[in-house]
Amino acid sequence: MIGYVTLGTNDFDRAAKFYDALLAEIGASRFMESDQFIAWAVSPTQPSLGIIKPHNGKEASVGNGVMVALAVDSPEKVDRLYNKALALGGTCEGPAGPRGDTFYAGYFRDPDGNKLNAFCMR
Repeated sequence: MIGYVTLGTNDFDRAAKFYDALLAEIGASRFMESDQFIAWAVSPTQPSLGIIKPHNGKEASVGNGVMVALAVDSPEKVDRLYNKALALGGTCEGPAGPRGDTFYAGYFRDPDGNKLNAFCMR
């Protein structure tokens, strides 16, 4: 159902480096880019995540309650992605671990303050 998600950034180069390294952990790479926008995906036919300089020219800001969830297929990949985000300068919003019997997730913010998680169903 979700085609893509974009996150605003005030430091385009820093955000690009963060997501290049983070999303490489799950096999995603850049598939669209301009001087205002970069999108990463595992496949151009699958949902993507992008960063963008706001079109209106104003500062990007974090949406309270907004979160992007990155689906992976194992708790080990959740751990790896969560730990990679922190190593790249992200901050913890809830350590990786089980949330109930069938949901495993780790929550973090990117260097711009956007909230994401890595999760899997088990």
